[in-house]
Amino acid sequence: MIRVAIAGGRGYVGGELLRLLLKHPGVEIRQVTSGSCAGRFVHTVHPNLRGVTGLRFSEPDALERADVLFLALPHGRAAQEIEALSSAADVIVDTSADFRLTDPADYSRWYDRSHPNEAWLSRFVYGLPERNRALIAQSSHVSGVGCNAAAAILALAPLADAGILTRAVLDLKVGSSEAGARVNAGSHHAERSHAVRSFKPVGHRHQGEIVSQLGSTFDLAFSVTGVGTVRGVLATAHCFLNETLTDRDLWQLFRNHYSGEPFIRLVAGRSGIHRYPEPKILAGTNLCDIGFVADPDSRTNRVVVMAALDNLTKGAAGNAVQCMNLMTGIDERTGLDFPGLHPI
Repeated sequence: MIRVAIAGGRGYVGGELLRLLLKHPGVEIRQVTSGSCAGRFVHTVHPNLRGVTGLRFSEPDALERADVLFLALPHGRAAQEIEALSSAADVIVDTSADFRLTDPADYSRWYDRSHPNEAWLSRFVYGLPERNRALIAQSSHVSGVGCNAAAAILALAPLADAGILTRAVLDLKVGSSEAGARVNAGSHHAERSHAVRSFKPVGHRHQGEIVSQLGSTFDLAFSVTGVGTVRGVLATAHCFLNETLTDRDLWQLFRNHYSGEPFIRLVAGRSGIHRYPEPKILAGTNLCDIGFVADPDSRTNRVVVMAALDNLTKGAAGNAVQCMNLMTGIDERTGLDFPGLHPI
């Protein structure tokens, strides 16, 4: 049984980690920390866990040694405290943005500040199994992924890897949980309810992850819009190619690229309301649904690729558990077989 601890369990990602790991057959959660909630039962913060566990939050300074440590701390904290945190476990999975970029210059560019522990950047492997499975399995330190970046990378990878993508224009629609559990002016119900708010039309930091993982051989435009849902990301990518592809070509390309991937589903039907990816039906799952369609006007060499996922699961905690499974020699699907709900 793998002994697991979670540092920073108060937020939405920490709660999602608890939900998944409590039902993982190969894991025992030994500890979950929170400075603001120490001493309280975890179900007082994550009410879906009432009756599931009697765990209480511990003080961060009381973190004990475990086999695997998940870091679900606010962005910036893990980088500042990594030396102390690294002594608590040999295997670390960080869900924050602190170690997603290996180049200090890239970090400074996308985060508008220098990294406080630059030497540690190269010690972490970018934790998206569909890109770095072998490296993750051999590593003791793995970063999380940006939920928007994960959707974009998975949508674009088959075209980028084939060398036929020249330009991509991505528009992402995201739910409110992406902003985290901390209260702010934008999370006030009167402001957030029914909103369709463009909050990062240019310069989104997740763009750095996309370039890092797919290279810079194609032009990339990337924008994010908040919509009136709680969970979910839908990436719509207008992809311009250096050759003309048909729908049949796209099926072959994407099927070959994602053959054997346990959490990728291709969704490109001819009819029905669910013929393309829909984040709503993926809530709570570690799945990413990908769809595509070729523009019938062959003069444009344009295809539209859509990717949907749950930002808290495949975009954060579920992906982190998948990485833990790989790092500890467990079947990567273990504990991640929830198929979603419909209707919801």
